[in-house]
Amino acid sequence: MMEKAESEPKLYTRMRLWEFSDQYVIEPTDGSSGSSLSVSRTDGAMKLIDELPECGPVRVPKIRTIFGVIGVLKLVAGSYLFVIMERECVGSYLGHPIFKVSSFKILPCDHSLNNSQSEQKKVESEFAGLLNVAEKLSGLYFSYKVNLTLSAQRLHELGDESKRLPLWRQADPRFLWNNYLLETLVDNKLDPYMLPIVQGSFQHFQVAIDNDIANITLIARRCTRRNGTRMWRRGADSDGYVANFVESEQILQMNGFTASFVQIRGSIPVLWEQIVDLTYKPKFEIRRPEEAPRVAERHFLDLRKTYKTVLAIDLVNKHGGEGRLCEMYGNSIQQVACNDVSYVHFDFHRICGHVHFERLTLLYAQISDFLEKSGYCLLNEKNEKLKDQLGVVRTNCVDCLDRTNVTQSMIARKLLEWQLRRIGVFSAEETIDAHPHLDEQYKILWANHGDAISIQYSGTPALKGDFVRYGQRTIEGILKDGWNALLRYYLNNFVDGRKQDAIDLLHGHYIVSVSRDMSAPSQGGGLERFASFPAALSVVLVGFFFSFMSLRQGPFQFWYLFYSLIWASLSIAVAAYVKANGRMFCNRPRLHQPR
Repeated sequence: MMEKAESEPKLYTRMRLWEFSDQYVIEPTDGSSGSSLSVSRTDGAMKLIDELPECGPVRVPKIRTIFGVIGVLKLVAGSYLFVIMERECVGSYLGHPIFKVSSFKILPCDHSLNNSQSEQKKVESEFAGLLNVAEKLSGLYFSYKVNLTLSAQRLHELGDESKRLPLWRQADPRFLWNNYLLETLVDNKLDPYMLPIVQGSFQHFQVAIDNDIANITLIARRCTRRNGTRMWRRGADSDGYVANFVESEQILQMNGFTASFVQIRGSIPVLWEQIVDLTYKPKFEIRRPEEAPRVAERHFLDLRKTYKTVLAIDLVNKHGGEGRLCEMYGNSIQQVACNDVSYVHFDFHRICGHVHFERLTLLYAQISDFLEKSGYCLLNEKNEKLKDQLGVVRTNCVDCLDRTNVTQSMIARKLLEWQLRRIGVFSAEETIDAHPHLDEQYKILWANHGDAISIQYSGTPALKGDFVRYGQRTIEGILKDGWNALLRYYLNNFVDGRKQDAIDLLHGHYIVSVSRDMSAPSQGGGLERFASFPAALSVVLVGFFFSFMSLRQGPFQFWYLFYSLIWASLSIAVAAYVKANGRMFCNRPRLHQPR
């Protein structure tokens, strides 16, 4: 007879970090009897030890509690150890506690740099600077007991042999955020220390429906294959992997039943980009259009392997800049369409405008047949499968954030009503609207879900979030959208490039090495040395302020007009200079080459 799940390899849940001058020692303190892990501060070399190093008046370590090892990153000369310093329990997934990484720390193992050449030290310093950005990344979740990278249906389909494997070996590599960082631990066979991390969102609430209690959970799993920030990761790569690909799973647990419904979102699967150039909306550039059908074919082939049938919902505009993308996508998918892949275009802005999102019922009428055929996963109290989800809805707009989240929340709402009817909680015509507390909590669930995904991709909460949160557009929501749109502009142009480098570094998308092709940050002379968007904006605003004050100095005089023209000209000149040299301010130094 096969061993039960209880015999699975255990992960250490609490550890003590000893920081000596020459090594870090990680000691399990959760009652486990395993060996401690020693990590050299010279080069990151790892080994298991049965006894702690001796302490004394000269050898006094710093001692802290940690909750997990995320992994190790090797740079040019040194290595860097990632550990979880603080965690927060945010709910449970299929009966197992789920934690959010509240803070993690990157510990340098770089004493070998003391004997390195100056060029190595310089490049190492550039890379190490990106790790400061990495420490600010948000939305990291983990569990010591359950594989968070798999949906309830895929977990149920795991065989007994797979369930006995360490969690990192069960994980779907698409959603294993620290896949690259775990490589050193894998090489050293340190399974009890290898904690799988997922980036995304985990939202949960409990609500009473009549005399029953419902637990509703919403999980987002971000794919690492083309991970990044909004303007720096667009479209697909040549393998068909798309930017901002997210799997969203909605889970209902009630009266012994578990119902799961999965949706996905992802950028338009052709080769396209928007190169930041200080314009509010950079032009859409389609690269190698002749390859579009092949790229789309690869993308949907990959989806069919995991999700079986796919319905692609395209929410972009039919005209304007988005129209070119829409046409390219539509033409490409026609060449790969089959019984397992279908396509629906819904011009969200033309049909719904900025306030009439209730018109999404028109879209629902077009896709309801597919939803009924694909269904959802349903397990009974004995963990027996009653229904399978046989297909998935893939939704996209340009960013796969705002329009996409509104649409996905509408679809998920309909499926939740179906599930509640199936398990006998709702009558045939009953809807979520008839239960105000459920309705309110459900809207907040999806609004928070959309905000979390948006913050990770664009740096701001989702636009149109007031409709998801309250069921209608509000003046306050429209004003917040305006502010967030401006903030996105600033982040996309002046912050996200460096953040993109940090993300690429963590996921192993670049080879870390010293080469003649590497270039340090631009060190131009004159104004270029001090130019930046905040400085330029300040000069422009000051210029217009003095222009305004000059013109208010009383009756018309030639000198007042002259000074006004001087300040206005200076403002316009600075604005034009920033526009003309946008690439210098926007583009980050290329410190590494594609892997």
